[in-house]
Amino acid sequence: MAGAIAVAGGATASGERVDWRLAAPLGLTYLFFFAAPFAILLGISFYADAEQTRLGLGSWVKFYSDAFYLKVIFDTLKLGFFAVAATTLVAYPLALVFRASGPRVQRVLIFVILMPLLTSVVIRTFAWIVILAREGVVNQTLMTLGLTAAPLNLLQTELGLVIALTQIEMPLMLLPLLTIMNQMDQNLVDASRALGASQWRTFFRVVLPLTLPGWIAGATLVFASSTTAFISQTVIGGARLVYLPALIYQQATVVYNWPFAAVASLTLLFTVLAGIMALGWLGRFAKT
Repeated sequence: MAGAIAVAGGATASGERVDWRLAAPLGLTYLFFFAAPFAILLGISFYADAEQTRLGLGSWVKFYSDAFYLKVIFDTLKLGFFAVAATTLVAYPLALVFRASGPRVQRVLIFVILMPLLTSVVIRTFAWIVILAREGVVNQTLMTLGLTAAPLNLLQTELGLVIALTQIEMPLMLLPLLTIMNQMDQNLVDASRALGASQWRTFFRVVLPLTLPGWIAGATLVFASSTTAFISQTVIGGARLVYLPALIYQQATVVYNWPFAAVASLTLLFTVLAGIMALGWLGRFAKT
C-alpha cells in the first residue's frame, strides 16, 4: 500500500508522498455539482431572447443598462453589509461576556447561540413577522414605554429585514469569533490595562486586532448568507423590497425568461464573490 501511494503520489512539504487519487471524490463532486451547472448557466445567459432561439449579448445588455436592475444589485450588496455591521455590533459584546463568564454560564450561552441553528429558517422568519407586526412585541413594547404614539411600520422595510437577519445570522458571526477569542492570550489584555489603557483603548488596540481573523470569517459567512437569504428577503421584505434572489425566482418561474434569470444568477454569484474578496482584502490590509 505504501509503495503504491509512493508511486502515484506527489511530494509534500515534509517529504512524504500522498496519493492524488484521494482527492478524486471531492474533485468529481465539484465537477458535477458546481462546475457543470455553472457552465450550463453561463451558456444559457448568452441567449439574446427568452425563447432561446438566437445567441447574443442581449440579456447582459438589458440587465446592465437598466437602472432598476443596477439598483437591485446595489440594494443586495447594501443588505449584506448592513447585516454584517449589525451582527458585529451585537456579537462582540456577547463574545466578551462569554469570555468573562464561568464554565456553567458559557454552556448556557453556547446553547442559546446554537439554538437558532437547530430551528428551521422558515420558522424563525415567520416568527419575526409576529415580532415586527404592527401589533407585535416590538411595537407593543415601544408604545407601552411611551417611546412612540403609533405602531411603527417594520415589516416590508429594510430596517425590519436587517433586524430579522441579525438574529438569524448571528451564530455564523459568533462561532468563529468565540473560537478566536478563546485562543487570545489574556495576559495581553491584562498588560494593556496595567499600563493604564482604558477598556475602550484595550478593546480597539488589543482585542480587536487579535480577533480580526475570527471577525473576517464570521463576516464572510454572514455576508454570503444574508445576500442570498431568499426566504427572509421574501417573507420579511415582501414585494416592496427587491433583491437578486427574488429577481432570479421571478424571471425563472414567473416570466420564464431563463437567459435573463441566468444573467441575474451569475451577477449574484459575482456580487457575493466581490464582497468576500473585499472582506479578505480588508483582513490582509489590517494585518499590515
